[in-house]
Amino acid sequence: MKDQIIRKIFNGLIYIHILHHGNDDKFYGSWMIDELKEHGYNMSPGTLYPILKNMVEEGLLEKEDVNVNGKIRKYYRTTSDGAKLLNELRVNLRILVDEIS
Repeated sequence: MKDQIIRKIFNGLIYIHILHHGNDDKFYGSWMIDELKEHGYNMSPGTLYPILKNMVEEGLLEKEDVNVNGKIRKYYRTTSDGAKLLNELRVNLRILVDEIS
């Protein structure tokens, strides 16, 4: 039970992390997997890419296909709607952290 709750909380934080980095600069999927790994998330491409696809479909991220050495690399960046959501989430997280600490 405890592990399931922790997993659900971390899954929500992954979305915030993606929006944060996409708001700073564009990124590609394997870079995000490595970035999340540095923060303790062990995420496979089979888990991350559907999240990114859904975030694009929801209008939170935009995707750009770029030819890199003959291969197409998908870059992601936070949209204006995604940035608005990120700001709302930051405010809500600050309020929550202040309340529980």
